[in-house]
Amino acid sequence: MKFFTKTLLGCALALGLMNTAAAYVGPGAGLSLLGALWGLLAAVLAAVTFIVAWPFRKMLVARRARATEGSAGRHHNEAAASQAAASHDHR
Repeated sequence: MKFFTKTLLGCALALGLMNTAAAYVGPGAGLSLLGALWGLLAAVLAAVTFIVAWPFRKMLVARRARATEGSAGRHHNEAAASQAAASHDHR
């Protein structure tokens, strides 16, 4: 607690003793900064979106694979049954 109090007091003292900066940020630099921040924000949001959506996409791919596998097996069995019936009729 002693360290925290000293650090807080030191930061407050440093901020209190600072003078204002006589600086000007022109429109070009400001727009460049805003464009960079928007790009960074968009990249972070896209990354979070893809990370959150990844399990759902894997689940959908697995569900589609099971659905096509099941329907392919059903069609295969129907085709085999019709071939067997056709070969049985020709005997």
